[in-house]
Amino acid sequence: MSGRGQVSFRNIERTYGSFAALKGVNFDIREGEFFALLGPSGSGKSTTLRILAGLDAPTSGQVLIDGADVTAVDARDRDIAMVFQSYALYPHMTVAQNIAFPLEMSRLPKAEIGPAVQDAARKVKIEHLLDRKPGQLSGGQQQRVALARAIVRKAKLFLLDEPLSNLDAKLRLETRAELKKLQRALGVTAVYVTHDQEEAMTLADRMAVFMGGEIQQIGTPAEVFARPNSIDIAGFIGNPPMNLIPARYVDGDVIVGGHRLKTGSTLTGERDVVVGLRPGALRVAADGVPARVDLIEDLGDTAILDLDCAGTLLRMRVSDIEIPNEGDTIKVTARPQDVHLFDPATKARL
Repeated sequence: MSGRGQVSFRNIERTYGSFAALKGVNFDIREGEFFALLGPSGSGKSTTLRILAGLDAPTSGQVLIDGADVTAVDARDRDIAMVFQSYALYPHMTVAQNIAFPLEMSRLPKAEIGPAVQDAARKVKIEHLLDRKPGQLSGGQQQRVALARAIVRKAKLFLLDEPLSNLDAKLRLETRAELKKLQRALGVTAVYVTHDQEEAMTLADRMAVFMGGEIQQIGTPAEVFARPNSIDIAGFIGNPPMNLIPARYVDGDVIVGGHRLKTGSTLTGERDVVVGLRPGALRVAADGVPARVDLIEDLGDTAILDLDCAGTLLRMRVSDIEIPNEGDTIKVTARPQDVHLFDPATKARL
């Protein structure tokens, strides 16, 4: 079957009274892709997922799945499997009954349901839990039941709404790795909503970054990290996020704290800019900008330094062998290709 699980959003708007939740959202998702919708709370990503699922209708615009317009098609006729943050399991049913439920609803013959449930349970390693009730399971096990229930339907599209947010940190990391392997093994298109940029960066083939009901950037995690196209995205992506400093640009250099830094820019003349410097891109150099070490966050193999650079806070990531002392003055610089320039008025990348 060709083109299974392709998605297109065409100028999707969603308003609630005078509030615009989505303002002209456009994107395309390819077959078999793991696509993340990333953004802070209230940015429109969950509304987008609900519209894709058919649980909410757009005010205007078109939703296409595999080239067919499904904007007015009922949720149950879209061949979509959803995994919610809350797992949405039936407490009075066993794990096996929970997994079998969508198959029973679609009137699959009884003889085929048992083997299908066993197969889905095996894929998420819960075949030993089939007789238990959800209340007897850990959060991670409940998450797997919800995934098995989605897998068993063999839907063309998997929609995942913050599915790991209820898990503790260690389990979240383990489940994240398994989820990516599972998606690859199934060859299914997955659309994943998260506010956790680390999750999006590690899971997604491509991602759309939402801000205030609009998509500000679409690209691979590496592209968005390397070339954020606005101040908002630069300040959102990365942990810690990019340092953003008002500065003066003069013919290829920026003046920060009275010192010049070379940029890779070919812009001529002078102008005010916002300079973006990733904490990991800063390094110590004899001819750098002087900065006082105010605070050290030791993370074991690395440390984050809070630096006071002429009254401006800079954060710098260093390895465990180059940690200075609090109160020291060091000199920092960055390579020209690591100096990002933004327009202070439009917030756009220059």
